[in-house]
Amino acid sequence: MLKHLYIKDFTLIDTLDIDFHPGFSVITGETGAGKSIILGAIGLLLGQRADTKAIKSGSKRCVIEAHFDLSKYGMEKFFTDNDIDFDAEDCIIRREVSATGKSRAFINDTPVPLTAMRELGEQLVDVHSQHQNLLLNKEDFQLNVVDIIAGDKTLVTTYAEAYAKYKEANQRLEQLKSEIAKTREDEDFMRFQYQELDKAQLRDGEQEQLEQDSETMSHSEDIKTALFQADSALNGADSNGILDLLKTASNSMNNIKEVYPDVTELAERTDSCYIELKDIAGEISAKSEDVDFDPAELETINQRLDTLYSLEQKFHVTTIAELIAIKDGIEKKLSHIDNSDEELHAMEAQAEKRLEECREKAAKLTAARKKAAKRVEEEMQRRLVPLGIPNVRFSVRMEEKPIGTSGADKVSFLFSANTSTAMQPVSQVASGGEIARVMLSLKAMISGAVKLPTIIFDEIDTGVSGKIAEKMAHIMQEMGDHGRQVISITHLPQIAALGKHHYKVYKEESAQGTISRMNALTPDERVVEIAQMLSGSDVTEAAINNAKALLNK
Repeated sequence: MLKHLYIKDFTLIDTLDIDFHPGFSVITGETGAGKSIILGAIGLLLGQRADTKAIKSGSKRCVIEAHFDLSKYGMEKFFTDNDIDFDAEDCIIRREVSATGKSRAFINDTPVPLTAMRELGEQLVDVHSQHQNLLLNKEDFQLNVVDIIAGDKTLVTTYAEAYAKYKEANQRLEQLKSEIAKTREDEDFMRFQYQELDKAQLRDGEQEQLEQDSETMSHSEDIKTALFQADSALNGADSNGILDLLKTASNSMNNIKEVYPDVTELAERTDSCYIELKDIAGEISAKSEDVDFDPAELETINQRLDTLYSLEQKFHVTTIAELIAIKDGIEKKLSHIDNSDEELHAMEAQAEKRLEECREKAAKLTAARKKAAKRVEEEMQRRLVPLGIPNVRFSVRMEEKPIGTSGADKVSFLFSANTSTAMQPVSQVASGGEIARVMLSLKAMISGAVKLPTIIFDEIDTGVSGKIAEKMAHIMQEMGDHGRQVISITHLPQIAALGKHHYKVYKEESAQGTISRMNALTPDERVVEIAQMLSGSDVTEAAINNAKALLNK
């Protein structure tokens, strides 16, 4: 619950430093005194968007800080998940907004993103302003009320998980269908490409070999001439070849090595050269016989190369290896097409299985909601009759809808204040005062199911007065007596008188301009304040007595 609120330089507030208490409290004050300003400050603590216009004129920044007692609400997990120090008895939330537009949020002096502050704020305070009555127009709010009363979070969670799996499976299915459709559009073209590449009988490394063969055959005459000249130089004619001359030199040295040992090594080296050159000469002779110019074969080679070059150009590559990779890729896609029906059936079966799981869990959720809807009807009937609607009829209409994020149920609240009037959606038939009473009853009903520490009602009493206002005050008092902190901003003395604690918001003029203030009232001050609410600025003795009577009820 909210223990303490500190506001500095926010709109018309220079400094507000005030304690709050458990149970039912009220805040009163003239219209325009600054009650909405305090709510705006609390809104910043709940993660609402900051506006530099909210900073008090002449100030560089505003600060809003609140202390909460969380010892009864089991919120440690949030702090653990966000790596924030946890003090159950004194949780400090602070928001700072500078004139430059910079906004900073802190939880227990730890800087946090605004999303974390908003997440925690939703668990700490529920501010019911007048515009919240519009929630009765929203289906998700009405469904949420029923789910809260049902009280089985497991059903909601397991359904949400099942629905997420179904959506994922369905998304994959639709993606596969799209891929298959697109692939089939290109199927004829891909089959033509594959046939063209397959017909080419591509072999890695073939191109390089063919290019070499073509180059060799194109220069065959030059090659044969060079080989003939080399062969002639080595073998010669009439014993004039290098080999014959070298053989003569070798024999000469071998003949004298017995008498002149110094040439022995030279003779051996000469013999080695002769053997090597003789081997070379043999290979040259063989090469000469291998080289033969065949125009038909050259034409065949060049035609094959033209085919390969044409394919490479068509597919925008430069090697046969790349063509083979393209061919393999097309083959894989075509295989995917050929097997697509089987894959599609498997994916459809998976999506259908997930959908069936959703339906099963949605059915359980529907059953729980129907039971809760009966409880809501009974509870609302019980609460609204004492609030001045004796002939009230309240019904929760549940209709089936396609499977969605929240199940297969469409929930709407039907209302009739008169026996002669058919029940219709609350927002269409209820007056402003009736809607206020319906919303209060709903909040009172769900407050017991939701462990929300603090509930603030901003003029929930709009459109009611007298005994009805008193009944509404009793409901808020009851909520406060059951472990909740309930704060009501009100203009009605009947509600103000039943508050356990009473705060007054007022304006005062100073040298710095208009200042908005808020004070906790003493018992005597409460009497005067309620008397003023009864009779206006001129407080009469009768008003004083009436105020005392209200306070002593």
